[in-house]
Amino acid sequence: MEKFQNKYRIPSTRAPFWNYGWNASYFVTICTYNPDCYFGDIVEGEIMLSDIGEIAEECWLKIPDHFPFVKLGAFIIMPNHVHGIIIIDKHDDELNGNGNENANVETQNFASLQQQPLFKPSPLNKFGPQSKNLPSIIRGFKIGVTKNARIINNSFRWQTRYHDHIIRDDNSFNNIQEYINSNPHNWHKDKFYLK
Repeated sequence: MEKFQNKYRIPSTRAPFWNYGWNASYFVTICTYNPDCYFGDIVEGEIMLSDIGEIAEECWLKIPDHFPFVKLGAFIIMPNHVHGIIIIDKHDDELNGNGNENANVETQNFASLQQQPLFKPSPLNKFGPQSKNLPSIIRGFKIGVTKNARIINNSFRWQTRYHDHIIRDDNSFNNIQEYINSNPHNWHKDKFYLK
């Protein structure tokens, strides 16, 4: 295990070959700590949001207000986690100077993992300042929810990490959207389900 600032840390789950500021569609899952069910209950295949769940939904919908280069795909607030598709869609002038020039990104912001940029982009996925990329978007969302949720329940916490998947093509995008939309109906089979 590696050390960071003289402390052991678990290696990053981010893809080391990928710059998370590149235009692409990302499927993310963000869980509460433990995972405690702060966001509501599933009743007859539908999520009934709690007050904290409503805060999470509102903060998710406001992501493009804080990050104008972001579009949102399907999402669902579940009792103890959030699934959603975040689409980074920067214009050419936003890409210049960010290590994104000449990056191979296909139509509809599906990531081309087969082709690599013609140059070595800088920086790729590494520790350091994070802005205008997926980690900064998730961090902003989590901070917004936490700040407001703790007014209602001071014990509210997120897991420190989140899961992401770089969406590669239309088929994957459609399958993930279907998974997100059907999540409440399949809650009893979900790995995050707590009786």
